Amino acid sequence: MATIREIAERTGFSPATVSRILNDDPSLSVKEATRQKVLNASLELGYENVPRYQRVTIPQDIALLDNAVPDKGLQDMYFNELKASLCQHAEDERMHVTEYRDVKDLIKHKGKYAGFISIGPAPFEKDVLLRLHEAFQHGVFIDINPAPDLFDSVQPDLEQTVLDALDTLIASGNRRIAFIGGVGNIMGDHEYPEDPRAFAFRNWAVRLGLDINGLVLEEGPFTMENGRALGEKLIQMHSNDLPDAVIIAADSIAVGVLQAFASAGILVPRDMRMVSINNQEIAKYTSPALSSYDINKDELAKAAVFMLSEALSTRRSVHQHMRLSTKLVVRDSFVPSL
Repeated sequence: MATIREIAERTGFSPATVSRILNDDPSLSVKEATRQKVLNASLELGYENVPRYQRVTIPQDIALLDNAVPDKGLQDMYFNELKASLCQHAEDERMHVTEYRDVKDLIKHKGKYAGFISIGPAPFEKDVLLRLHEAFQHGVFIDINPAPDLFDSVQPDLEQTVLDALDTLIASGNRRIAFIGGVGNIMGDHEYPEDPRAFAFRNWAVRLGLDINGLVLEEGPFTMENGRALGEKLIQMHSNDLPDAVIIAADSIAVGVLQAFASAGILVPRDMRMVSINNQEIAKYTSPALSSYDINKDELAKAAVFMLSEALSTRRSVHQHMRLSTKLVVRDSFVPSL
């Protein structure tokens, strides 16, 4: 472990000054550049007695990789809100954020930044992830986890969300439950083998003894237009035996499903209960208003910023992956039984 004297020799300041900085002496008045130089040297030399709050507030330049696919719709709203929260929390942690929309451009400017945070679901090729890791030792992905052996991640716990939705619907007397979703990850339109929400639904429905034959529709992008098409398809397939309830993978799809049901004269929640995921602003204004699981975008952003800040300050080599819980916001499309 490094000593205060070694830090003093590295920085050129006196041991007394170094000691007072590391102990956050309130009577000491020094330039921010001096304080940062001492704190950086303490981390580089492995000094272990720096208070935790000082470890995570050293000013840093970081990059924000906006990996979302613009659609001028509900998907954009989600990622814009997430980005705004992320930039605010980064500022609170004394991080200066520069935005990139192209991963290759970010790699080209690797020397400017201590680490990065990525938002958006677009997939990465393995060789791109390896080159990104060569450029950056520390990075955090929000919503997706494309390289758990290379970077950290923060995600909403979608699997638990789907299980909670099933439990709540079953407890309210629903046994014939459908699922409607898209192909991809959080509101993206890029193909993945299977969306985690659909995977969780299939798995838990079987374990809970539900008959879901013909009741899982997952195809196309996470858009209102695709939601309407999938809603129409569910009606065509089960015109004489509609399910009691339906779980929708995202509000953007749910809006289209509601339109399809309304056109066919199917009333929610009288004829079918509906539960969605994301709790975007539009969920308040649909007819009926959507009961939707809230993904707290501010908490996602805050967790990602803290995770990157901690990784940079401690130089840890073990990667961390965090899942955040969701909460059902009850509105008219489904009101659970007490």
